[in-house]
Amino acid sequence: MVDQQQYKTARLSNGITMPLLGLGVYDMHAEEARKATLTALQIGYRLLDTAASYGNEKEIGKAIAESGLKREEIFVTTKVANHDQGFDSTLTAFEISRKKLGLDYIDLYLVHWPIRGKRKETWKALEKLYTEKRVRAIGVANYLIPFLEELTSYANEQPVLNQVEFSPYLYLEHLLNYCREKKICLQSYTPLIRGKKFKDPKLLNLSEKYGKTPAQIILRWNLQLGVSTIPKSSNPARLKENFDVFDFSISAEDMEAMNHFNEDYRVVDDPMEYF
Repeated sequence: MVDQQQYKTARLSNGITMPLLGLGVYDMHAEEARKATLTALQIGYRLLDTAASYGNEKEIGKAIAESGLKREEIFVTTKVANHDQGFDSTLTAFEISRKKLGLDYIDLYLVHWPIRGKRKETWKALEKLYTEKRVRAIGVANYLIPFLEELTSYANEQPVLNQVEFSPYLYLEHLLNYCREKKICLQSYTPLIRGKKFKDPKLLNLSEKYGKTPAQIILRWNLQLGVSTIPKSSNPARLKENFDVFDFSISAEDMEAMNHFNEDYRVVDDPMEYF
């Protein structure tokens, strides 16, 4: 039996602990968002990932309040929207997000996309929020290596986390190695490729071998790489399925095989279009 605690949390470079597996709430709205978040918290999820641009921060906040859990038990991430980037506008946007969530502080605040001409000032605003302890950690999303290299030229604080599209079919090995070297936690969104690869015979073979669903195989692969992952679902059965990945492990041989599933297959925009 695999140690249930293995691959459950990551210690970020500033010393705080974050669950590795969480719930992404992209494209969830109104009651769907509230119910899915509340159900996830009841199942055992403790990492919630939202964004100003998702339009559901208020509902996520309601679910947190209704859960009965202590604030410190839940790790909440949100992100500054593209149209709010810039120094002053980011600070204003943060306060709007915090109030919508109904929280005294945000655990992790991210730059959502590397918007041309706004990256430096937006990051400086995040540094101010971190210095003032209004957030516990700051990071970026959709930053490939060129953006991370650029960031080092003006950052006083390095990002603790980089959230990108990442899956066995979009295996960004160079980015993963770069982030490991720089002690930046890599986090994968759309890890399940919106189900588009669930019928791949290679994946189905592993699913049969381990007695787990294709989704569970992919999520476990992420965790064993040390990659945080935030699959999205509002279906209670799928939420349970996605969380049931701590009672098995994928062999080193099969992990290596999955590393070669890569097809550079994206379901979201290529961030390099913003460079």
